[in-house]
Amino acid sequence: MRPILHLLALLAFVLPAQARTQDANRPSPGFVRVRLVTSAGAIMLALDARRAPKTTANFLAYVDDGRFDGVDFYRAARKKVAPKFGFIQGGIRTDARRILPGSVPLERTDRTGLKHLDGTISMARGANPDSAAGNFSIMVGPMPSLDAEGQYPGYAAFGRVVAGMDVVKRILALPTGGGSGPMKGQMILKPVTILRAERLDGTPKPTGGVKPWLIGVAR
Repeated sequence: MRPILHLLALLAFVLPAQARTQDANRPSPGFVRVRLVTSAGAIMLALDARRAPKTTANFLAYVDDGRFDGVDFYRAARKKVAPKFGFIQGGIRTDARRILPGSVPLERTDRTGLKHLDGTISMARGANPDSAAGNFSIMVGPMPSLDAEGQYPGYAAFGRVVAGMDVVKRILALPTGGGSGPMKGQMILKPVTILRAERLDGTPKPTGGVKPWLIGVAR
């Protein structure tokens, strides 16, 4: 009986890793894969369109419009007691030329069931819980302090990294400095460029809005 229990425990450990590999290599129902091609390497995401549909749709609008092409991973927030863990942040920063009108309503983690675990992608936001737009974070290690609880709204987790966590960890380890407030000392001194963001599943749905950041750019 004990060998069977040992085998079941081993399978429970191995199968999640296999599932992550399958997600990276082929479509999975309810998920949309996006590849971020960066100057440090590629990161593959699987966005949970079933449990976080509004947040996923917002992120895909930025991808399909090309609004993430040429922006940076600009922040590496490392835990003081465990600097190999924390999160990296990227996106449009405050670039008014790239931002889409409006913002996405917060999909709380205590309603979606999506937690801030290792490899989770989450939307950055301001003081208003419904202010997420074109900036996002990727966790290295669990960050339960970002999950909703009671009156605390938390942040919207909406997918996970299925390939390229080595790239995420390299970005987290880059030298930082500058910044102010919550970002003090966390700005990456030589930001990592997102060369392009590519939707791999489904049909792209660009918004059709103007693209002022491309004015004057040679093609």
